[in-house]
Amino acid sequence: MSAQPSEPGAIGPEAAIKTMMTRAVARISPDARLDEVAQKLAAVEAGALAVGTTESVVGVVSERDLTRAYGRSEQIDALRASDIASDHLIWCEPDATATEAARVMCDRGVRHLLVGDADSGELSGIVSARDLIEALIAS
Repeated sequence: MSAQPSEPGAIGPEAAIKTMMTRAVARISPDARLDEVAQKLAAVEAGALAVGTTESVVGVVSERDLTRAYGRSEQIDALRASDIASDHLIWCEPDATATEAARVMCDRGVRHLLVGDADSGELSGIVSARDLIEALIAS
């Protein structure tokens, strides 16, 4: 999921995540079937979706989660987004730097970080490894 930087010239390893995150986070219901997850990922051209409502996020489901589910489950029709989503949410603050976010992604083995206030659950955006790479190579 690629985002346009919100501040011109805000690129490089010390750029704030808020300048490269995707602000309009695509969401899907926890009860969505996996074919609906795949269709939504394709429709919004994203690598991950927030699972939940506009009031709360209960998980994140990625292309990788979807691929693993299809590869491992014989009862694919019974699975829902909440069954395959990561419910261990990993956040970063909007003012975190690209370097800090990349470090969290590497340490936690994820490709997407929720951006916002983890304590309140207020979601400001999402940042992907691709967003970070684009910001770093543009510098």
